[in-house]
Amino acid sequence: MVSQDGLLRVFWPLEKRREDEVGVLIGWFNSATDIIVASILYGCDIRPVENALRVGTLYRNAPHPIQHLLDRCGPAPLQVIGAINRRDKDSIIPDDYVLARRDRNRVQPTILAPTARDVQVVLYLRPRPEQMQFMSPDPMSLAIRDNRERIGLEVPPFVEIAEAEKEELARKEHLVKKLRLHTVKKYTQTQKELALPTVITQVNCSEDIDAVLQKNIALVRQRSRRALSVSERVVESANNLWTYISLALWSAFFEYLWPTVKSIFIYGLMTHRIIGEGILCFVETPLLTKRIALRDLSASAQQVDLRLQQFCYWPVQYMTLKKRKDDWESCSNNHAEYIRFYNSLWLVANDIIIGCAFCSYLIDNADFVASLFDRLLAQWSLEGLRRMLDWLMVYPAGLKLNNELAAFLGGLFIWVIDYWGAWLSTIQPHLPTLIRLFGFASLAGASMPLSLASDLLSVCTLHIYCFYMASARIYNWQLSIILSLFHLFRGKKRNVLRNRIDSCDYELDQLLLGTILFTLLFFLLPTVAVFYLTFALARIGIICLKGICDSLLACLNHFPLFALMLRAKDPGRLPGGIRFELQGPNKSAPRTSATTANGTAHPTTSYITLRSTPLTLRAMFHEYFQLGGQIQKHYLSSSVFKCLATGVLVPPLHRRNLYSLQYSSLPAQRVGIWELWKRFKMPVSVGLNGSAQNGSLRVGIKRVRT
Repeated sequence: MVSQDGLLRVFWPLEKRREDEVGVLIGWFNSATDIIVASILYGCDIRPVENALRVGTLYRNAPHPIQHLLDRCGPAPLQVIGAINRRDKDSIIPDDYVLARRDRNRVQPTILAPTARDVQVVLYLRPRPEQMQFMSPDPMSLAIRDNRERIGLEVPPFVEIAEAEKEELARKEHLVKKLRLHTVKKYTQTQKELALPTVITQVNCSEDIDAVLQKNIALVRQRSRRALSVSERVVESANNLWTYISLALWSAFFEYLWPTVKSIFIYGLMTHRIIGEGILCFVETPLLTKRIALRDLSASAQQVDLRLQQFCYWPVQYMTLKKRKDDWESCSNNHAEYIRFYNSLWLVANDIIIGCAFCSYLIDNADFVASLFDRLLAQWSLEGLRRMLDWLMVYPAGLKLNNELAAFLGGLFIWVIDYWGAWLSTIQPHLPTLIRLFGFASLAGASMPLSLASDLLSVCTLHIYCFYMASARIYNWQLSIILSLFHLFRGKKRNVLRNRIDSCDYELDQLLLGTILFTLLFFLLPTVAVFYLTFALARIGIICLKGICDSLLACLNHFPLFALMLRAKDPGRLPGGIRFELQGPNKSAPRTSATTANGTAHPTTSYITLRSTPLTLRAMFHEYFQLGGQIQKHYLSSSVFKCLATGVLVPPLHRRNLYSLQYSSLPAQRVGIWELWKRFKMPVSVGLNGSAQNGSLRVGIKRVRT
């Protein structure tokens, strides 16, 4: 019973209104003040429904064991909890039951609870498990795990970033602990708040429970079922004959033909898995050190590794999703796996379609693309760079540089450019053939020619990277020597053991030689700085181009296209939380207490709607924001600008960190060949509804999902 000043909370399903029909409420008493209505059986009396629930009559013809569904809903038993639209002449019901009444002009029920001062009626729309709808108080995660757990941040240059994040997290946790010590009043969760996860689970299971109960409602209704007419018997006999013939044909197919087709398909998948494992071992094996493999050096090898890992994971995903049909739809926890699987298939299909268009264009226009590439390469990386060096050798922008040093550096770089251009001229006649190979590679998807183009850009601009390394090293050495000579000029020196500046007595000849060298290197510094700045800007431009290629690859490999479609079509399949909406006064019951003709008091009732909040766009693109934040911390940090100013080489982002976004939907450890073979050889049989069964063949109706 509800206490005199208690608040009664009733969760009521929104369904098709039946105006004055008498019915029985079935649900759970989670507590004396927390009631969930799962189903309403109209045209039934309380006593037969109670007996049917006790002996299991209402659970007949359930597609799966009903006890598993009831166990998921918590310790409270499923029972009769009240009645709706009861008349005064009806039989007496227990005092702890809920009495509800629904008028003709109102969808919301009126709860009659004399012992409750206030009543909250929480209206909810049942999620449809066959359409993979469900409610969740926490946002749904589309990634298997965090990117840092997937690849680790031990790869430079993210080591400092990871350490800084750990220190900041530890500092915040320490501050939170201090704040808890200074809290005057501690907030403790109420019983209703603690019961919310159980309530959400019961709401998710209410559709399956209602379907089973409504299927057997004829067994407990007061009126007997009308006998079938002659025409209805003829139709039923024809349906039974067609069902028997279909069952016989289906059984013959799965008994004689299906094992052969299944074996051929399994052996084909295992052959593909073995070949893929060999290629994966080749691209993942370290070449020089334990940290560098072929996939860490080449974007094409990384793309091949990603595709093969997806192909290796697809059979496991399919078998995991197939097991969903062995149990109640509302008991499944593989909704995110379903989205990841079909999003991956959709992206690969779109990648192949776009790749076929690329293939047709590249093969038909190979000569034009080759000439365009050769012209751009010569204009920007050879001739353009040569013109820039010629300009730097003759007073660039009016700057007075050292002519001899500028001529020496410019001549050295031009000699390397000529040598590099001569080497590129040897492969110029083969460019059309190379473009055609790119076109055939496009049949594997548009991501393959894009990754090949990224590798080709790295190879063709290798001389610019060498120029940047050489000029940066010279500039850094010169700055270090100037700084040391400056300390000598002041009569000091750097103590490397104690990492400090100490005083030192120098001889006159040492001071004189140091002053001369300091003056000489200081006046030569602008010339070296101009060449270093030129190649540093060129290097930054190449990094931006490769960043564009990597961004396009990320969109082709990991863009949440399927999730966006589901959010636009059916937001209930992508829950991002729940919300309670208080309905307006025009939709609620009177706020003042009233008394009926028989003396029953109406408590003050408020109506609240329980809705599922769809997953936000920021949560869908969480991995993009996370990777973008890490890249921003690396390239736009003060340490990077300090490296550029002092000539220290800026370490590029490791390829594994750049591809962490695309690997976020894959497990850290792929399934082995032997384990996959054991999963394929598990003894299962297939039912008519397409589900895997461990028993005999049974007749069912396949539920079609969109």
